[in-house]
Amino acid sequence: MPHFPLLILRSVFLMVSIGIAVLIFNSETMREAPQWVPWAVLSGMVALPLTVIAVDGSIRQKNLAVITAVYFGLLIGVFLNYIAVLALTPILPISPRDPITIWLPLILGMVFCYICTSLLIQTRDDFRFLIPYVEFARDVQGLRPNVLDASSIVDGRIADLAEAGIFESRFVVPAFVVDEIQVAADCSEKQRRLRGRRGLDVLARLQAGKYIDIEVLSVDEPNGHESAESRLVTTAQKLDGRIITVDADLLKIARLRKVPAININDLSLALKPTFVAGDLFDVKLTRFGDEPGQAVGYLDDGTMVVVENAREQIGHNLSVSVTSTLQTAAGRLVFAKPEVSRA
Repeated sequence: MPHFPLLILRSVFLMVSIGIAVLIFNSETMREAPQWVPWAVLSGMVALPLTVIAVDGSIRQKNLAVITAVYFGLLIGVFLNYIAVLALTPILPISPRDPITIWLPLILGMVFCYICTSLLIQTRDDFRFLIPYVEFARDVQGLRPNVLDASSIVDGRIADLAEAGIFESRFVVPAFVVDEIQVAADCSEKQRRLRGRRGLDVLARLQAGKYIDIEVLSVDEPNGHESAESRLVTTAQKLDGRIITVDADLLKIARLRKVPAININDLSLALKPTFVAGDLFDVKLTRFGDEPGQAVGYLDDGTMVVVENAREQIGHNLSVSVTSTLQTAAGRLVFAKPEVSRA
């Protein structure tokens, strides 16, 4: 169902065409023409807008960059043709009826329009004709935009980082990433559906945030069988931005194509506190450890703390002293012992 303004535009277009047909129908030329000619013109002027509207409606995806490139290509081609004809006038035949004088401008116009349009279509990204990007480049004022993928949005931690004020430049979410999250939210598989809905909630949270701007950016259709990761990297290259993700494969592709990328997992690990032997802190013990006498608790950032000889303190807050730390693939592990109070 077309939007209301588009529906009005198409209705006005149809009425204007019918109005022109009525004018032609009542003209003196039509009165002298055979009886069937005016009715044929009227029918044609009604069928023409209907055909144009039908063709327009059948084209679902319209790329502003392509349309703009065609427009500027034709405009530049006509201008170059005019300049070329002026330059060739001194050497062209004087007679206006000479075939060269009649047909050369048309041939040159055809060639120039084709060459200019073809050139701009193939290099439209370099000319930055896409209007949302032009506005974006003006507002960012030289800062790299942060391009988000689906994994970083579904992960959720990016919203906390944005609200903390770590990022100064705006976030950019390609439209196909939003579509990917929407498809996941509508999936029949429960786990995927929950992840998709969480991604939509995170997007809404980012849009409602006061500390940073977020923009959903339309991009070109994929070339052939181009993957979503490749399209995301290409988008980041065009915007001269950096990718934020938790996808290891995307990070590898970005490094191969020399596009800056930030792994939220690495950032989260770097923000965790560093402990050395003798550091004191409080932790709530929640469960038994693997070894006799051990108790396990967790800090606010998720760091696991294993406390020796503290099994009887499970369920309570305990002041502990760090004895050692261990870095694992799952994160940092802290070993500690109960702090003996000194009188």
